[in-house]
Amino acid sequence: MTLRQVIEQEIRERGPIPFSRYMELCLYHPELGYYSRHAEQFGKAGDFYTSSDVHAVFGRLLARQFEEIWQLLGSPERIEVLEVGPGRGLFAQDALDWSEKKFPHFFRALCYSLAENSPALRQRLQSTLRRHFASGKASLAPISATPSETGKSTLWTGDAWKGSTGKNAPGELDTYEGTTGKGTTSVVAKWPSFGRALAPGVRCEPVIIFANEFFDALPVEVVSSQGALRISAEKGHFVETWAPLSSKEMDFLDRYSVHPEGDERIEVPLIAQQSMTRIASCMERGILVAIDYGYTRQEQLAGRHRGTLTAFRQHSVSANPYEAPGEQDITAHVNFTALAAAAEQTAVYVHPLLTQSQFLMGIGEANQFADAFEECRLPQERAKVALQLKHLVTPSGMGESFHVLLAAKGVDAKDLAGLSGLSFASRP
Repeated sequence: MTLRQVIEQEIRERGPIPFSRYMELCLYHPELGYYSRHAEQFGKAGDFYTSSDVHAVFGRLLARQFEEIWQLLGSPERIEVLEVGPGRGLFAQDALDWSEKKFPHFFRALCYSLAENSPALRQRLQSTLRRHFASGKASLAPISATPSETGKSTLWTGDAWKGSTGKNAPGELDTYEGTTGKGTTSVVAKWPSFGRALAPGVRCEPVIIFANEFFDALPVEVVSSQGALRISAEKGHFVETWAPLSSKEMDFLDRYSVHPEGDERIEVPLIAQQSMTRIASCMERGILVAIDYGYTRQEQLAGRHRGTLTAFRQHSVSANPYEAPGEQDITAHVNFTALAAAAEQTAVYVHPLLTQSQFLMGIGEANQFADAFEECRLPQERAKVALQLKHLVTPSGMGESFHVLLAAKGVDAKDLAGLSGLSFASRP
């Protein structure tokens, strides 16, 4: 059975489904979802690439920043780096290898855990990081309520669509109300949650949580002036219908977004908010670093970043998410205003947003990006690396389109502002 047939069967049995459910099945179905099938869709030869595919310097610079954070936290005997959505593990490999080489004291204290739901990617991580797994330096974070355990990560139950509020404790189910537009249906969103890899007895140890291009791939609701998008099926084609907005969707638009005008569409990332709340709740003391492409509410009010849902296949961009279910990536730009608010609900301090360019330039300024050029022996090699570094930090590359959200708990805001990665944020 193809994924298209799986989705059509669910629609026949349950009626029109929210777009978030469609996106969830396309990306995270346990056997047929885009991220579940294999790991070959990543990288320059696949459908898309991340900063770690550009050059190892991305992981090396973050390793330098992680070591500085470790010092800021008092150089504890043990510290955990928890990476959510680590993909193939290239970033983890670069960060671990560079820490081992350049920051031995930090490396000795480091426990690196990886929160990844996809069975295919979990297997790939164990291969990529074989040496660090064997030494006990790296480990897979425990996952609960995974789609492979439940069969479906969303359960249909009755008379109103229920999803996330972002207010429950980590690991608990969240609900919000709405309608399908065809009678009444309810769904309990059962998203996988993860725990820290450290044993309960050492849970008080500080943590650095890292999320690179994680939130943009979480399912979103899509709304317009007609209501909330629902997906139906007719004669082998997916058909869009609309249902009244739920109270949670309306509240989100009022607080963190804008109301759609005319024919435009706006994403409502309720699951991203829920995930941020759960991730931030893992911090008793530590720092969270989230890097992604996205926007603020102020930018939306200025008329930018409205309707950012995009499909990617073999580095080609498509506005049609229904073209190849399970065979193309589907993403939406991150609403950083909403994400910051979700983190702040857990008593976390959120530093003002900065660009990836500002963040990486701040880290690399002290040694003039020696982390990038160390292995270069010939001028041609140095020129090639310079071009790769330019792609990471300049506006024409990824430098201005990607933003960094940095949040902290149990750390003084003035001390946090002293991190090298934030040094460019205060400059005119």
